[in-house]
Amino acid sequence: MRSEQEVNRAVEQYADTVRRICLVHLKNYADTEDIFQTVFVKYLLHTAPFASPEHERAWIIRVTINACKDLLRSVFRRRTVPLHEAAELPAPPEEHRAVLQAVQSLPAAYRDVVYLHYYEGYTAPEIARILGKNVNTIYTRLTRARGLLREALGGDDDA
Repeated sequence: MRSEQEVNRAVEQYADTVRRICLVHLKNYADTEDIFQTVFVKYLLHTAPFASPEHERAWIIRVTINACKDLLRSVFRRRTVPLHEAAELPAPPEEHRAVLQAVQSLPAAYRDVVYLHYYEGYTAPEIARILGKNVNTIYTRLTRARGLLREALGGDDDA
């Protein structure tokens, strides 16, 4: 089990990353907070040392993505109604909403690579290592995701 100082450092360092990944996958704040807690409890209980800070960050990202997928597959999730359908919530600015909806509408494989590349700044080889995929697969997914986003957002066909 990790020390309280180690966990506090990890929370300070990775909190924004974990929350953003969760929001992209889960699309609501309450589930994001649940997964946030789950990820850092797993970090607390994970006793194996990390080879480097990059290894630790990749581990946190992978655990976050897997926890989001587990929640989305759960029976409980399939039998609930999203809060935004039950109550009218304030909407984000139109341009932000359009991009967020376009990214969220991508298939999960594309969402992950778009998030890791554009929001976290990882290169394709780094994303390949994190996700355990071939580098060319990552390049292909990025290209296809850009095309889908261009279509969804009404971008130029010449780009």
